[in-house]
Amino acid sequence: LDEDEPRRVAETVAMMGLKHAVLTSVNRDELPDGGAHIFAEVIRLIHEMTPGCSVEVLIPDFQGNWDALQAVMDARPEILNHNTETVPRLYKRVRPQAKYPRSLELLRQARQMVPTGVTKTGIMVGLGESTDEILAVMDDLRAVDVDILTIGQYLQPSRFHLPIERYYTPYEFDQLREAGMARGFRWVESGPLVRSSYHADGQADQLIFRETAVG
Repeated sequence: LDEDEPRRVAETVAMMGLKHAVLTSVNRDELPDGGAHIFAEVIRLIHEMTPGCSVEVLIPDFQGNWDALQAVMDARPEILNHNTETVPRLYKRVRPQAKYPRSLELLRQARQMVPTGVTKTGIMVGLGESTDEILAVMDDLRAVDVDILTIGQYLQPSRFHLPIERYYTPYEFDQLREAGMARGFRWVESGPLVRSSYHADGQADQLIFRETAVG
C-alpha cells in the first residue's frame, strides 16, 4: 500500500486548481479498514492544500466496517457517495459480493455520523429491473435520507459481462428523474450516459456552496 499517495493526490488537486475533487478507488477488502485511512488522509490534505475545494468520495461498503466509515466521515468530505447499483432482486447476479441492506445501512450511518453532510448514491438501469423495483429503491434511499441520486444506462463492457436487457429512452429517464424529485431527493441526474461523477461539480456548487450562502 502506497502511504504517500494521499500527498501526491492532494498536490495534484492543488496544481490543477480544482474547485471540486471526486475520489474513488478499487476495492481493497484485503486491508483491515478497506483503505479508509487513505481516503481520510486525502480528504484532509486536499482541504489543507486547497482551501475552498470540496471533496466527494465514492467509497466501497467496507464490508460493514462502520469504524472504517467513521474514519472517512471524520475527515469531513463534502459529499459521501456509495453506489447502490441495482435493485435488491438482481444483487446476487449483478453484485455477488455486496448486500443491498448493507449499502442502505452505510448510507444511513453516514447521515447519522455527519447530519449536515451530503449523501449520494447511483443505480444502473437496463439489467432487467422493473419500474416498480426502481421506485421502491428510491423509497428505500429516501428512508435513509440520501440527498443525491444518479441513474444511468447499463452498458456491457465486454462479452464476458452481463448482457443489456433493454435500453431506456430519454423520456423514461426524464420520468425517473421526476419520480425521484417528487420523493424528496435534493438532486437527481438521470440519463443514458449518466455516471456517478456526472455533473458532480454542479451538484456541489448547488447543494454545498449556494445553499450554504443562502442559508
